[in-house]
Amino acid sequence: MNPVSLIGGEVKLKIDGQRTKLQLAVFTSAYSNHRYAFIYNRQDTLSFMDAHVRYFDAMSGVYHLMVYDNMRVAVSKFVGLHEKEPTKALLELRGYYGFSHRFCNTYRANEKGHVERSVEYVRRKAFALRDSFENIQDAQAWLIQVLDKLNHTKQKGTGKSAAELLGEEEKVLGIFPAAPLVCAEQIQLRVDKYATVSHRTNRYSVSDELVGKFVDVFIHADKLRIYYQNKQVATHGLN
Repeated sequence: MNPVSLIGGEVKLKIDGQRTKLQLAVFTSAYSNHRYAFIYNRQDTLSFMDAHVRYFDAMSGVYHLMVYDNMRVAVSKFVGLHEKEPTKALLELRGYYGFSHRFCNTYRANEKGHVERSVEYVRRKAFALRDSFENIQDAQAWLIQVLDKLNHTKQKGTGKSAAELLGEEEKVLGIFPAAPLVCAEQIQLRVDKYATVSHRTNRYSVSDELVGKFVDVFIHADKLRIYYQNKQVATHGLN
């Protein structure tokens, strides 16, 4: 069973002229060395879940085994010296997509060194020469462009590219569900006198007509959707 590892790491980019600390979610296949990555504002549960949904969608299938470092969004708590309890989010992903998981063992560098190097490798290859972008979507598009080039480069050991080896892996991937898992947190907020709602110290505007009314807010990894009486009234990128 060929696993895929997920590990997170920081990257500092200039977004719209402002130096910003962002998070990388890097997937690396043990067999093909194929890499794929996503950029997020923060490393939280919604980003963790969203990364899986986008990755499986990009692969058009589901790997049977996922391997994780001891990231807090995957490990709920440690049980004894070696056992780790998965988070509710990881269990929900497992149940929906039908994969198994395991965690890297503490102090076992041979288990995690490769994926940790993948984060540094992706960060260096994608952003060493270019680190300024208009927005995160622009940075993500550039990252995928760089990864596509790297994945089509011949590897020294096999003489094949990661993309070619991925073609072999695709034959044994699990079936991608017809509909992706919806990853969102729903809360209800009251519109203040400035026609805004507050979330994580940030304010998001809505129509003046909604002042004083309660609205339903759906929070995704990268955006926030606002509904009033089951009708969408605003969409904002998350700050």
